[in-house]
Amino acid sequence: MQTPVAFFIFNRPSLTQQVFAAIARARPSRLLVVGDGPRGDHPNDAELVRDARRVIDQVEWPCEVVTCYSDFNLGCKRRVATGLDWVFSQVPEAVILEDDTLPDASFFPFCEELLARYRGDERVHMVSGFTIFEPGRFTEDSYYFSRCYHVWGWAGWARAWSHYDVEMRRWPEVRETRWLVELLGGEAEARIAREIFDSTYAGRVTTWDFQWVFSSWLRGGVSITPNANLVTNIGYGPLATNERNSDHLVARLGSYSVRFPLRHPCEVEILQVADATEWRTAYPNYFPTDDASPLSRWRRALGRR
Repeated sequence: MQTPVAFFIFNRPSLTQQVFAAIARARPSRLLVVGDGPRGDHPNDAELVRDARRVIDQVEWPCEVVTCYSDFNLGCKRRVATGLDWVFSQVPEAVILEDDTLPDASFFPFCEELLARYRGDERVHMVSGFTIFEPGRFTEDSYYFSRCYHVWGWAGWARAWSHYDVEMRRWPEVRETRWLVELLGGEAEARIAREIFDSTYAGRVTTWDFQWVFSSWLRGGVSITPNANLVTNIGYGPLATNERNSDHLVARLGSYSVRFPLRHPCEVEILQVADATEWRTAYPNYFPTDDASPLSRWRRALGRR
């Protein structure tokens, strides 16, 4: 595999080992590893961080390994944001995995092919490996285009990431405009996004990914979403960074294999029925009761881990 893989790790060596094994089977020629440092108020962190980093020493295939390890804890927001800044300063495109995103083997060639296909298309900002929907629900194509971004296993280009702003400095400028309604096609969707962006801008949500969504949407960007889920989130439960509920919908989603050759959509156009269903699935209380999905327990914001 010629496309670089960026691997984000912290203090979960057992999960790191599982995801590393999947990466090892793909045999990327370049592996960029980003690691956060131990937390001062967690006495076991230093040893766990060392053990997680030792997993990377197991690389036994022809591969250039480059690391970006922090000596102190930056937290999820700063470590991922600065880590991706570093990744895309090193390479023009990459497949990106965290220590709790376990990919199917087909995830890697799926990302690699689409990174090449849309390399010069400024409309397409990322390739996701994750979907909440069962295979083939909305299209017979191998993937579709969406405004719903999922970063549990994804790939992207430096050209798109170059617009990222972790501080969301343009949010006050656009907040009171009709921009979100026009972009998302509905008042309810715009209200949801506005509340999320308000919380993120104010620092009430300490994450990095909503800023990515905001930066991309400002430029009319879209995400590629697979027709079948290619990545299992294995981070739920006691070792979770954020979500400890093992009954969470995402924790129970299995992964599938995509079929090759890929079947491509004819145009770069949002699949509206899929996006509308996803908004209603994730945020049923914002929509009429009879439109809400049975999966109403999944209330977490889109793309969060």
